[in-house]
Amino acid sequence: MVRLFKHYIPHAVILLWLVDIVVLFSANEIAWRLRAGQIDMQIGPMAMRVWPHVVFAAVMSTAMISVGVYGPEPLRSMRYAAARLLVAASLGVIALSFLEFVTDAENFWRSTLAYSIGLSIAGLVLDRLLLSKVLGSSAFRRRVLVLGAGSRAQRLHELAGRVESGFAVVGFVRMSEAPPVVSQAVPRSEIDNLTRYVEELGVSEVVLALEERRNALPLNDLLRVKTAGVHVNDFSSFLERETGRVDLDTVNPSWLIFSDGFSSGRAWSSVAKRLFDIVASALLLSVTAPIILLFALLVMLDSKGPAFFRQRRVGLFGQPFDVIKLRSMRTDAEAGGAQWAMENDPRVTRIGRFIRKVRIDELPQAWSVLKGEMSFVGPRPERPEFVAELEKQLPYYAERHMVKPGITGWAQINYPYGASVEDSRHKLEYDLYYAKNYTPFLDLLIILQTLRVILWNEGAR
Repeated sequence: MVRLFKHYIPHAVILLWLVDIVVLFSANEIAWRLRAGQIDMQIGPMAMRVWPHVVFAAVMSTAMISVGVYGPEPLRSMRYAAARLLVAASLGVIALSFLEFVTDAENFWRSTLAYSIGLSIAGLVLDRLLLSKVLGSSAFRRRVLVLGAGSRAQRLHELAGRVESGFAVVGFVRMSEAPPVVSQAVPRSEIDNLTRYVEELGVSEVVLALEERRNALPLNDLLRVKTAGVHVNDFSSFLERETGRVDLDTVNPSWLIFSDGFSSGRAWSSVAKRLFDIVASALLLSVTAPIILLFALLVMLDSKGPAFFRQRRVGLFGQPFDVIKLRSMRTDAEAGGAQWAMENDPRVTRIGRFIRKVRIDELPQAWSVLKGEMSFVGPRPERPEFVAELEKQLPYYAERHMVKPGITGWAQINYPYGASVEDSRHKLEYDLYYAKNYTPFLDLLIILQTLRVILWNEGAR
C-alpha cells in the first residue's frame, strides 16, 4: 500500500495508473502525428505538445477514476474493465470537447480526438492484458508473515487472495496449542530463531493475528523483529489499511484512542471543506433549479401530496436537523411509524423510483449543505428513531456523529444497498474509517467515485 494524505492505495492500482498515464500521453501524441501527416503539417518537436497531452491524460484519468476503472471488479475481470473504459472514454470525449470549445486553443484539435480515444482504449485494454498476471503475482506485493493460525489468520489468507490485494502471505506461525484454522501454519516451537526465519523468507511486515492477546503477546519475538528493521503491525490496523474500513469485530477503545487518526490539527482542511461546500452547493442549486422544479411538478402529478418532504435527521454532535428531499414515496408510507427502506420498496411511487435511481431526489439537500447542517461528503444522516436503536446495538455508533453528515460518503461508494442493523454495522465500519482518516484528498476521491454509484445504480438509495 502507498499512503497518500492518510489514505492507503494498493501498489497494483498505483502501478496500473502510472502505466495508463503513459498510454494516454502516448496515444495523444500518436494521434497528433497521424492527423498532422494527413494534412501535410510540419510535426515539430514534441515539447510543443506536452501541455495538451498532459491535459488529455488528466481528463481521461479523472473520468476513469470516476467510473471505477481502478475498483476491485475491473481489476479481477477484463469484461468489467472494458465496459467501464468505454464509459470513461465517452465522458472524456464530452469533457475534452467542452474544454476545446471554452479555451478555443489551437493545440486542442477535435479532429484528433477520435484517433486519441481509439488508440487510448486499445492501449488501455492491452496494458491490462499484459499486466494482469504481474498484478496478480507477488512481485509487487509486500511479503507478510502472520503470527497466528486461527480465524483471524484465515481472514488474512482470504484477503491476500484478492487481485487488488497489496500483500502476499509468505507464512503462518502457530503461536499457541489451540487447534489451528490455517492448516499450513508452522508451530512456533519448530522455529529456533524467529528473526532469522523472517530474514530467510524476505518478510517486509509481520502481522500479529492472535485470537486472544491477553498475557499471550510474544513480546520478545516482536521486539527482536522490530529492531531488525521489519515492520510489525497489529491485526486491526492492518485490516483498516487493507480494506478501507474499521473492523468492529476486533477494535477496542484503546486502539481507537492510540492509533493514528481523529487528528485535531485539521483546521485548515475544515475551512477548505466548508468553503467548497458553500461554493458547490450554491452552484448546484442554481444549475439544477429547473430540474428540481420540473420533477417537483411530476411528483405532484404522479401521486397526491406535496412535492417535497422534510424529515428529522441526526447531524453533527448528535444535533437534530430537517433534511429536505423530493418526495419519492406515498404520503402514507410511514403511517405505522418509522420503517427501514427496502429494495424494490412497494411504497415508492413511479416517479419516485426514477428519481431515486438517478439521485434527483437528493438535489434539494444542497440547501442543507449551504446552511451548514450537512456537507457534500460525510456519513449519511440517519433518523433519530434508528439512531437510538443502533447506538444500543452497535459499538462506537455515536462516533460517526463527530463529523458532519453528507450527501455522499465513503460507506455509500463502498457498500451496496442495504437497510438493516447488519447493513448499518458494515456501513459504520466505513464511516469510522472516514471520520478517522478524513482529508480533502479522500473527499475528492469520494466525489469522483459517486459518479460510478449513480451510473451503475450502486450504493445506498
